[in-house]
Amino acid sequence: MINIFFVAHPGQFSLYETHLKRCLKKEGIVANLTTQCAPADVDYIIYAPNSEVQDFTPYTRCKAVLNLWAGVETIVSNKTLTQPLCRMVDSGLRQGMTEWVTGHTLRYHLGMDKYIINPKKVWDATHPCLAQHRPITILGIGALGAACGKTLNNLGFPVTGWSRLPKTVQGIDCHHGPEGLRRALKTAQILILLLPDTPQTKNVLNAQTLAQMPKGSVILNPGRGPLIDDDALVTALRGGHISAACLDVFRVEPLPRDHPYWTLPNVTVTPHIASGTRVATAAEVIVNNIKRGEQGLQFLYLVDRTVGY
Repeated sequence: MINIFFVAHPGQFSLYETHLKRCLKKEGIVANLTTQCAPADVDYIIYAPNSEVQDFTPYTRCKAVLNLWAGVETIVSNKTLTQPLCRMVDSGLRQGMTEWVTGHTLRYHLGMDKYIINPKKVWDATHPCLAQHRPITILGIGALGAACGKTLNNLGFPVTGWSRLPKTVQGIDCHHGPEGLRRALKTAQILILLLPDTPQTKNVLNAQTLAQMPKGSVILNPGRGPLIDDDALVTALRGGHISAACLDVFRVEPLPRDHPYWTLPNVTVTPHIASGTRVATAAEVIVNNIKRGEQGLQFLYLVDRTVGY
């Protein structure tokens, strides 16, 4: 029997326990799933980075740490963590992100706000342009970015993607590197940020890169707060170079009540709800990795410590 140590904030275990046990039974894995286990006896850790375990040194038998979150920026640099670390990539999270991104893209593409909030009863019968005339750029075309890009492309939008390294994704015009970023921003009437939070991506959207975007562009950020230089974006929003922004993630959460984003009329704040781990599908991902570990196969979604994701 293997010991699976579940470590997260109180209350999380009751959400996951039934689903994890169902998946373990389905895969024929005999396991002790527990929130209490001697470190030397632990075979796998199901882990939330904001939990009490921050020193992994005593877990000498542990074969892998299986993250409950997609983001690993708060744990990847932990020097005591020498075990394989796997990030969460699950279909529920991917579907949720695709729905949020698609919904807000269509909102700004169709100009819905001016009809929903119209106290002056303005009758503006101007037709929006068709999707094929609204170029979209996605910074970060990993699992989430690629899923969003494919969906938007299927709706008719021309989609450009940018990543650190060269990638090929069907339906997305892919670019990489500094010059690729310039080309990707040049046509971005709607810009979607889905990069990980690493030292290389901090403030990727700053005064210089904002200036490279077309006047009147829209920014959606369901990725990570530190991707944006907030002062530079506020300036661009107030000056009209950026016409609107919908922001779901921030450097400090909850977003402080005195932050300018709350009062800017062309900014929508959503409280980090663009997407999240869905318990049922996340349990399947976790148990599949445990099964692979027991079979001696390489784990899925391994984190590359050198790049931070």
